[in-house]
Amino acid sequence: MAGASTTTGQPRGGPGGAELTREEANEYEASPAAGRLAPARFLAPMLAQAGTLPLSPEAQGAGHPGAWLLEPKLDGLRCIAVRNGPEVSLWSRNRLPYNDRFPWLAAELASLAAGNFVLDGEVVAMVGGRPDFAGLQQGGAAQAQYWCFDLLWLLGRDVRHLAIEERKRLLSQLVGTGRGHIKLVEPLQGEPGQLLAKACEQGWEGLVAKRVGSAYRPGRSADWRKLKCGGRQEMVIGGFTAPRGARQGFGALLLGYWDGGRLRYAGKVGTGFSGATLKALSSQLALLERPSSPFAELVREKGARWAEPVLVAEVAFSNWTPDGRLRHPRFMGLRPDKPSRQVRREPAGPKVPLLPSHR
Repeated sequence: MAGASTTTGQPRGGPGGAELTREEANEYEASPAAGRLAPARFLAPMLAQAGTLPLSPEAQGAGHPGAWLLEPKLDGLRCIAVRNGPEVSLWSRNRLPYNDRFPWLAAELASLAAGNFVLDGEVVAMVGGRPDFAGLQQGGAAQAQYWCFDLLWLLGRDVRHLAIEERKRLLSQLVGTGRGHIKLVEPLQGEPGQLLAKACEQGWEGLVAKRVGSAYRPGRSADWRKLKCGGRQEMVIGGFTAPRGARQGFGALLLGYWDGGRLRYAGKVGTGFSGATLKALSSQLALLERPSSPFAELVREKGARWAEPVLVAEVAFSNWTPDGRLRHPRFMGLRPDKPSRQVRREPAGPKVPLLPSHR
């Protein structure tokens, strides 16, 4: 949690845990008091490591092909839902409140049978049968759904120590197959390479592989792997250029990622902005402007202006250039749920051929 600095080793329950602060470790180990229904509370989310296909023999559980559950990678906002009786609180991964933004989701969660739970999931705007992150950012929030993929707490009991298959079973009993704007993420069936190819073909962001038998551990863990279709990741905004022609606000955002405590420059993005986004983002950048560059490298952009590196943007791109720049980047939206200091360069998605069409 914020403000804590002392770390512990990985929590009990097997390999794959991430280092936690002392406060997080104590929270993870806490058990509800006997004889009463312990209140549900915000619990730090489990995060996936970047991965590629094929998974290594070690990662495949000593060669057992059924050692992973595969789910679609949802292109939205991570959300922890906490319910105590009639009260439901929606939180981002770094504990920003979402209730004012998605009040109908809180209302529908309050109608579920169990009155005490913590769910993990993604708020998604579905457009044309697939998630549309840009639409969620640019006024599509009215179509937002909450896709639940894990259960952390139920009726006064911490269930994070249970195997993922058991948590999924309990989650299915709680949510059902989905009602209204509340949906259930179910594991996919099939060969991983073909599933990933199909996801890419249909315009999804990729897949998430989750180790069978694994517990839910706060922090980044090797038990969850994100398999991306192509170049797409979060980037830190460290500056911007002046607008040209009829463009308003700014011309392009100057982007980077953290590497060993230094902000490495990764290029600029000048496409993907609506007029409303240009106006809103310009106002935010004006408040964050600083006199010197935050980047470790010399950035040779004429008329560049600098910003405190706290805003995080989601960017799609075709690949990385040999000199470490984004090729053909496109702005997808801001990520208020992602702390700037957690942004690292991730491998681009695997080059998997699309599935052949069947008539």
